[in-house]
This record gives sequence, structure tokens and C-alpha cells, in this order.
Amino acid sequence: MSTSADFRAGADAQPAGPKVLHCLRAPVGGLFRHVRDLVRAQSAMGFRVGILCADEPNDTLTLSRLAALESFCSLGITRLALGRMPGVSDVKALLSAGWLIEDMQPDVLHGHGAKGGLISRMVRAPAHVARIYTPHGGTIHFPPLSPGGLVFGLAERFMMKRTHGLIFESGFARSVFEERFGFGGECAAVVYNGVTEAEFEPVTLVEKPADFLFLGELRALKGIFTLLDAVRKVSDEREISVAVVGSGPDENAFRERVEALGLQDRVCMHGVLPARKAFALGRAVVMPSHHDSFPYVALETAAVGRPLIATRTGGIPEIFGAQAEHLVTPQSVDSLREALLSFLDDPQTHMGRAETLQKFVATEFSVRRMALGVAMVYRHAALSDEPSLRRMRDANFPVSKMDAVNE
Repeated sequence: MSTSADFRAGADAQPAGPKVLHCLRAPVGGLFRHVRDLVRAQSAMGFRVGILCADEPNDTLTLSRLAALESFCSLGITRLALGRMPGVSDVKALLSAGWLIEDMQPDVLHGHGAKGGLISRMVRAPAHVARIYTPHGGTIHFPPLSPGGLVFGLAERFMMKRTHGLIFESGFARSVFEERFGFGGECAAVVYNGVTEAEFEPVTLVEKPADFLFLGELRALKGIFTLLDAVRKVSDEREISVAVVGSGPDENAFRERVEALGLQDRVCMHGVLPARKAFALGRAVVMPSHHDSFPYVALETAAVGRPLIATRTGGIPEIFGAQAEHLVTPQSVDSLREALLSFLDDPQTHMGRAETLQKFVATEFSVRRMALGVAMVYRHAALSDEPSLRRMRDANFPVSKMDAVNE
């Protein structure tokens, strides 16, 4: 990975596009997927881009994903110690990031998630730097009166004074944030996550696919036990099979529940697989989440054209649009059971809905549209009345180069 010494040499060789440093904690999950897509698109648009993230994890998949971004990051990729919860590592990270930013001289600090937002808004930086924040995780999902919610809430109210622009991944996230912190303003926008053109390529099913595929983290919050209870009820009436792809903190409890319910012949565990390999395993995808935000799995499922049974929670209704009426009640075994039976009884109707949803996602949720929306928030911040942002106002915001984005 690049060090601060690389930034001066790399920056001098690049066109004079705005410099954007993306700040986040762990380079994993949907948040990192969003940053990866954004980095590639912004690089194609003419931005000079860098990443600042935690030095863990270091598994093969994470390292390969970071390595694949190096050619798009003219400002380099820097990793430093950064814990999940507030602690001493935050102070050290802010000091290290301050030296990095002094050397890099970025135009935009874009923080993703609670820790990314901390760095982008609290780090020592020149006055001209625009500080942009995309909430994700703790700020939105911790109950406001819980210990974590109180800590994040106090910190957020303080940091709002140092925020030039807010980008929300969904209307749901924006409504929760504004309800808790009362911040809206002209420089706050909903910019949906996007999928690439390649993700609309069809995936051929295996010879004997399961009826349903669960793809995601094995956590109670994802509704995995609700799913098992619903499958158990359906199995009293019909043959049913489920392929499970993923891992997580409740994996052992999930396996034990499968055995306790006598579903060993109905539920097959496949471990962790890339999404497109997973889609070959099931005729329909089921997302029984109790709580969720704006899951990429839903977008990926819609893009590939698989029928999707999902719950009415978070930003999922925004993905479904006019088809949101078909969403399942969260934490309701009976509601989920009815949805599973509906697919088994009439798969063609569900395939028709999947085709309609695929077209909607292609129109509304592209990486191209996402990158342009983010760039316009940057530009709006630059055109604000904040005197300190004058240098950024003079930067060449290449929003007209969207055709260069190769999805």
C-alpha cells in the first residue's frame, strides 16, 4: 500500500482534477462495496482519489480487493489502526491522518460510516477542504437511548458543525438522521447505491437448485431464525429446500436450530461464496431481515433477475418501488411462510415481478447515477457561501465526464 511519500510524486503526475480522500474503518461489507464502486467511477471522471482505512482485516479477499483498487487511487491507499468503538486508537488515527492530509492537500474528505465520519470531520486539515459525510451503521442503527446511541448522538451533534455536505444511501437513512439530529439543508441529498452493467448478466442455475437462497451474514438480526421457523411450517405442507450462503456470529446457533427442527434435509450450508456463484444455487432469494438499511444483496438479486422475497424494513421499500406492496412483515413467521408458499405455488408470477424489478433497478440504481449524485454534492458544497471553500470552488469538477465511467 502507498505511503505518504508517494502522494507528492503521484499527485504531480496527474491532471488537475479535484483530490478526494475516502475515509472509512474496515474495508469490508456493503460500505466498502460502495466505496470501491465510487473510487473506480470517480477515477474515470477525472478525480484524483485516495483511501484511508483500518489496518484490519487482512484476509486474502480483503487484500485482493484493496490491491485491485490501487490503479484507481492516484493518491494511494493508507491503512492505520482504527478500532470499532471509541478509544485511544481514534486519537492516534486523527494525528496520523492529519500528517497525511497535510502532505496530500485534498479538496474533499469524504467519510463513510461513524469512524470515517469522525476522521473526515475532526482531522486537522486546511480550511479549504470540504468535509462530506455518508452516515452508515452506528449513527442510524443504534437505539438513540442505548449507551452506543447516546455516545454516537453526542458526537454527531458536535461534528455537524464541521460538516459541509451529507449524503444518505436511502430516504429511510435521511429521515432517521434528521429526526434524531434535525439537520437537513440544501447540501444534504439521498444518493442511492448502484450496481454495474455486468451485474445484469444472467446466472445459470445449477442442475438441481434449491427453491430458495439465503445470501448474507448469519446473524439473528438478519431474520435467519424466522426463516427456519417459516421453512419448518412450509415443510408440513410442501417439499421445500433452502441453500444458505454466508457466515457470521450466529452460525453455530443456526446449525443447532436446523438440527433441532429436523431440517437437515431441507437446509444446505455452502459457506461463503461470491454473490454470482451463490445465485446459481437457488430459484428465488429470501431476505427475512428484522432490520436493514439499503442492502446491496437486494440490488444484486434484482439485477440478476431472481425473484426476491424480502421484508418491509429500512430502505428496502425504496428498492422495490411500486412493488413494495409485496414485501413481508419483519419478524413474522406466518407472513414469511405465506410468501414462500406463494412462490412455490406460482413461480411464474414471481418471475414476472422479478423482470419488472430488474428494469426498475437498471433505471434507478446504476453506479453511473450514484457517482454523478455524489459529485453534485461535492460541487454544491464548493458553491456554498462558506468562504473557506473558495479554493475548491476553483477546482474543475468533471461531472460532465460521466460517459467515461466504464461499468
